Amino acid sequence: MSRIVLVVACALIDADGRVLLAQRPEGKSMAGLWEFPGGKVETGERPEESLIRELREELGLTVKEACLAPLTFASHAYEDFHLLMPLFVCRRWEGTPTGREGQALKWVRPVRLRDYPMPAADEPLIPFLMDLVG
Repeated sequence: MSRIVLVVACALIDADGRVLLAQRPEGKSMAGLWEFPGGKVETGERPEESLIRELREELGLTVKEACLAPLTFASHAYEDFHLLMPLFVCRRWEGTPTGREGQALKWVRPVRLRDYPMPAADEPLIPFLMDLVG
């Protein structure tokens, strides 16, 4: 039986209806793939708290919990673990997203998300964003 890893992700949506993608930096697993920002939920943290922390650490953004809306989730079996990943939507934050861990960032229209290679768990989330933003 494989362990379950709880990871939280966020679709940051700008005023033009674009979604922010971050490229996994060299040295990390799945390096070069594009993903929705976020990260592991630490012991004792609620998913919303983890996401607020990760967005601050990775992108330098200040996000209020009231601005996070749950959209859907991914449940994906990788070879050595099972990923459970709630996806939140956020349209309001303070600051300008900056790749603080050396990751490239790109604002992408939902219809173009499939142009960017993503981890297998992220791909099924795309139709939900296409329906939401159009």
